Amino acid sequence: MTAQESLKLITETMNSSRKEIVRHSGKYFVMWGILLTVFSIAVYILWKTTGKAAWNNLWFALPAVGFPLARWSKSKEQPVHVENFISRINGGVWGTFGLFACSVALFTVLFGVFSDSPLANLVMGASLTAMIVLLFGMAETISGIALKNWAIKIAGWVTGIGGMAIYYITGANQEQMLIFTFAGIVLAATGLIIKYQYK
Repeated sequence: MTAQESLKLITETMNSSRKEIVRHSGKYFVMWGILLTVFSIAVYILWKTTGKAAWNNLWFALPAVGFPLARWSKSKEQPVHVENFISRINGGVWGTFGLFACSVALFTVLFGVFSDSPLANLVMGASLTAMIVLLFGMAETISGIALKNWAIKIAGWVTGIGGMAIYYITGANQEQMLIFTFAGIVLAATGLIIKYQYK
């Protein structure tokens, strides 16, 4: 096999792997999108009706519900391919997002507990929402770049930039939770587009 043939084979294998990953990720986009939408609406309603921002701690339950659901869903699948460079990059992007989002959220909660200033709590809580939606949009866009999928790239940009626009429009109050509702709807819609692309 010549170097050119070898390179062509590697390229074809990588492209095939990308398509498989995207095809199988559609249902996970829908699942996480629905969960994000449900949690954001729940936090919004509870915060709005009680006036207590402490309901934001409910967000820590999202991964506790989502990861077992994703694992259960994955166990129902036929094994498709071995883990490779593309799947590791994609997993790394989302793992990094999760680590940063949880770390920033935990820092904000701890800062709120140990800070005496109600203004500091309000500013930290509000900017946390903006930071997380921006991180989320960036992770999704980078994932779309790695997978060479326009739907995922565009959805990431819409989520990050659109989420920031909603944040600036709604301001630092309960309505900021609608950013995550927006992100969840975009994520679920992306999953449906992927399912349509690969049906």
